[in-house]
Amino acid sequence: MEKFFQEFVGEEEGAITVDWVVLVAGVLSLCVAVFGAVQTGALDLTDDTSEYMEEFEPYSG
Repeated sequence: MEKFFQEFVGEEEGAITVDWVVLVAGVLSLCVAVFGAVQTGALDLTDDTSEYMEEFEPYSG
C-alpha cells in the first residue's frame, strides 16, 4: 500500500490537464465578457443611428 501511495504522489501526468482546464475556462470567460461589451456597444450604436435617421430631414433644395 505504501508503494502505491508513493507512486500516486509522484505521478505528474494529470497536472497538465488541470492546467489546461483552468486556462481554457479563463479564456472562455474573457471571451464571454468581451462579447457582452461589444454587443452592448453595438446595440447602443444601432439605437443612436436609428434615432438619427428618424429625425433626419433631407435637403429639399
